[in-house]
Amino acid sequence: MQDSAKPGAVKPVASSPSTAAPSTAAPATPVASSMAERTAAKTSTPEVADGKGSNAADKQTKQVQVSADQAPVETIAAPVNTAAAQAAAQAAAPVNTAAAQAADAVEAAGSPRLDDLSTADGRRQAFRDMTPGEGERDTFLRPEDETSFRAERGFRGFLSRMGFNMEPSAQEVEERNWRRTVGTRLNEPKTISVVNGKGGANKTPTAVLLSAVFGRNSGDPVLVWDNNGTRGTLGWRTVQGQHSWHSMDLLAASAELKDVKVGDPIIHEYVHYQPEDCYSVLRTDPTLLASEQHVNAEDFDVMHEIVSRFFSLTIVDSGNDESAERWMRMIDHTDQLVIASTTVEEHAEAGALLLEALAKRGGHYAELAKNAVVIVSQHQPQGNSDQLNRIAHGFRRLARSVVTVPYDAALVKGQIRFDGLRPATRRAWLHATAAVATALHN
Repeated sequence: MQDSAKPGAVKPVASSPSTAAPSTAAPATPVASSMAERTAAKTSTPEVADGKGSNAADKQTKQVQVSADQAPVETIAAPVNTAAAQAAAQAAAPVNTAAAQAADAVEAAGSPRLDDLSTADGRRQAFRDMTPGEGERDTFLRPEDETSFRAERGFRGFLSRMGFNMEPSAQEVEERNWRRTVGTRLNEPKTISVVNGKGGANKTPTAVLLSAVFGRNSGDPVLVWDNNGTRGTLGWRTVQGQHSWHSMDLLAASAELKDVKVGDPIIHEYVHYQPEDCYSVLRTDPTLLASEQHVNAEDFDVMHEIVSRFFSLTIVDSGNDESAERWMRMIDHTDQLVIASTTVEEHAEAGALLLEALAKRGGHYAELAKNAVVIVSQHQPQGNSDQLNRIAHGFRRLARSVVTVPYDAALVKGQIRFDGLRPATRRAWLHATAAVATALHN
């Protein structure tokens, strides 16, 4: 009985379900707190006199029970509502935690790169970018799909034809660039005049080969015109067509040709087409005397107007008489001047004097001289390279550009065919024509 009267005997009563709040319960209201404090104060003083400890313990227990019964309703109901709320929160916590963890993981990893084709998101985004909008169509061609040109010449070209991807050499790339320059289309008819006051200075071969390179690499119709009134040799150095008509026949038919529409094949009755090199020739008749094929300034204007309607590029092979009306009128119609020369000093000097004379006259003539292209051809099989370089260097102070051409036996006599030249000569003439085209377009 004395043991039960100890203060510790009160603990089982206080921890009963009816009086103890759960560990998760909310704090008691102020009324319940004050009653609990009074009860605790009473039970904290043990009654040990006259053996009344047991009765005191029973009395304290009853007081605690009565106090609990007298607690307000809201004090008892609070733990129940709080427990339900905590249970719902604990049930929802895993879901919210998982979502938060997923969001944190995405944020930590960073947003996916939509330009990375190694990922599914990147490929889907690329497909969406390629998909055209309504009413539009995207091109199937992509810059990265364009392949560079493969080698076509030499051993590299052989390997390319065998299936290997071989890049062209620097020399081949340079020649391709020259062909592109030569192949640039003209916006209006142009006239190139090949001149030198000295006979035998290589004017006719120069005019023929410029026409051949332009004809083979350009889509524009090209004509080479013999403007030499003293037995020009252009007809001898080119292929004759199925007729024998020449420039004087064209002049005689000028009245009816003025009304002919552009593209009418009647023009082919007066010119001689070169099928291999893709250009036409307006030749003179070398059997006639100069007096029989005299052309004055007015006649030249008429013929130039006709040929300019049918040919985009006219290359004039001039004569040697710089005082003739046809020669002077040719210069008036010239858009690009070409000085033809060989390594013979007399030929070079005649060309230099002509450039200086044109420069002194000023105006259009001075512009032609300043923008002129000089083509110096080696005239001997074993020519002196020092002499060639010396002449070229002297012309560079007078003209826009100078190109040298090696000796080729195919140019000495007979008909001139571009494919009949040696590879080195063909390359040199391609370079020379590209220089003329560059000056013409600029």
